[in-house]
Amino acid sequence: MAKDQSTVSRRDFIKTTGGAVAASVVAASPSTDPPFLSHFRRPPKMRYALVGTGIRGINMWGRDVAREYSDYVDFVGLCDINPGRLAFGKDYIGVDCPTFTDFSEMMRQTRPDTLCVTTVDSTHDEFIVAGMETGCDIVTEKPLTTDEFKCQEILDAQARTRKNIIVTFNYRYSPHRTKLKELLMDARIGRLTSVDFHWYLDIYHGASYFRRWHGKERYGGTLFVHKATHHFDLLNWWIDSEPEQVFAYGALEYYGHNNAFRHTNCRGCPYASECQHYWDITQDELLTRLYVDHEHHDGYLRDGCVWSSEIDIFDKMAAQIRYVNGVQVSYSCTTYSPYEGYRIAFNGTRGRMEAWVKERQPWPAEDYDEIRVTDNFGDTELIRVAHAGGGHGGGDTRLRDRIFKDPAAPDPYGHAAGVRDGAMSILIGVAARTSVKTGEPVNIASLTTLKPSRSRP
Repeated sequence: MAKDQSTVSRRDFIKTTGGAVAASVVAASPSTDPPFLSHFRRPPKMRYALVGTGIRGINMWGRDVAREYSDYVDFVGLCDINPGRLAFGKDYIGVDCPTFTDFSEMMRQTRPDTLCVTTVDSTHDEFIVAGMETGCDIVTEKPLTTDEFKCQEILDAQARTRKNIIVTFNYRYSPHRTKLKELLMDARIGRLTSVDFHWYLDIYHGASYFRRWHGKERYGGTLFVHKATHHFDLLNWWIDSEPEQVFAYGALEYYGHNNAFRHTNCRGCPYASECQHYWDITQDELLTRLYVDHEHHDGYLRDGCVWSSEIDIFDKMAAQIRYVNGVQVSYSCTTYSPYEGYRIAFNGTRGRMEAWVKERQPWPAEDYDEIRVTDNFGDTELIRVAHAGGGHGGGDTRLRDRIFKDPAAPDPYGHAAGVRDGAMSILIGVAARTSVKTGEPVNIASLTTLKPSRSRP
């Protein structure tokens, strides 16, 4: 169940374990607390289990948690379908807790109060629902899930169990994005009317999605869901409204079948010398020990071919989004750019606020990001926001602090993200994916029982 893993035997695993959990564990009484972060941690320590020991699981939600939050968290169990990766993950995280290849067995034996889900996207719903039904609060990697039907199952289970779901939208927490939120809350450019948002994945990071399981829609829901859930969540948070209608275009025009040659994976490829995307995974010790050394258990090749004919997701995407409060968004994502970052511009009745954030860059690095605010009939103000330490612009540490250390801390900018936030972000992606295929606009209200609100609840 690792975040980077084949789904060989996974469906059988879920059917024989995830579905049995509710029957095999006596569920805790439904919480009467408001289902959100201020009630998330139960004293004296969080009993914490992790399902999915891929790279994101063992790093951000494994070793970093074990090292930085040992006063607040006890690891009680680790689970993955791949026994080799599971054993390596336990050693890498540095914890002394039982490991399981059977999810229901882990839940029955360890009885966690918090389950962290870092499995393949298309299986998130199975573990989220099973975890809540056994009395667990949930920390889940984005995206919440991959389609509207699974989303509805999660919404129904959360309403039934009253358990908490935290979706790990770390991008919200970075100082630069928080400053944009602050300026919007202060109406620095007047009433917000429209947003231009364009994301560029470079030929290295962008290509990585196409060499992994993310390149198949059945696992990741396309990058409209897997990657853009971050982007759509930022939009929902910044705009402080919910999406109403989406119309989109998308195509696969660079990766996949768009090449004259292909192989199963980079190692042993006869075209290695002529392929610009050739990548030697064995030069990365961690990925080799985590994936290559254990691929015989499940057949997952972490260095898959970016030209595989099985790739069926879009590599260029564009969407128009209309919000209930009238704000219009023009969004795009390109996955084969020579550089990485994004351009964002907020247009208001009194001016324009814009930023060009350079994430992976061929140019000299700066220690700040800049915001440009230009007043109508006025001047331009440049605001520099210093980079913060830690992953994702400093967002990772701030997110984990809030979940594990001080969940009841004041939250003036609304950083904490729950199940509705997770649902609204993926529903934009689901609507965009559907729109590409049908050529028609899609109303968000037609997808689940959630009805978009003019202001974020």
